[in-house]
Amino acid sequence: MTSGTAKTYEAAGVAVTFDSAVCRHAAECVRGLPEVFDTGRRPWITPGAAAPEAVAEVVRRCPTGALTYRLASGGAADGGVEQPARPTSVVRTTDGRLLMRGELRITGGEGEVRETTRAMLCGCGASEDGPYCDRSGACGG
Repeated sequence: MTSGTAKTYEAAGVAVTFDSAVCRHAAECVRGLPEVFDTGRRPWITPGAAAPEAVAEVVRRCPTGALTYRLASGGAADGGVEQPARPTSVVRTTDGRLLMRGELRITGGEGEVRETTRAMLCGCGASEDGPYCDRSGACGG
């Protein structure tokens, strides 16, 4: 489930969706495939600049779930979309953020529900975007 701020970028073999409301600028995408993810270019995501499987691998690194992918049918071992990690994992970073991976159903501060495979939650309680970490408190660095 994505918010109204999500935008999809398509190329042969792969589509990447970016939800700016969830992004916390971990930059895993930019470091992983700068030819695909370049914040200095418009559009900033060009999924056709690398092999679809490589794009999917880098998208899975996004800790917040702001990036998701869909591979064209017929060659994807995962059925075309990211499958949730099993078992679900929760990792506390050294600065206190909670990185979650799995089949997640997260209820936000105003009761909205987000179903996702990845999320970065606040571990210090200071986030104004709770339960998500907005990096405003101690756990945001």
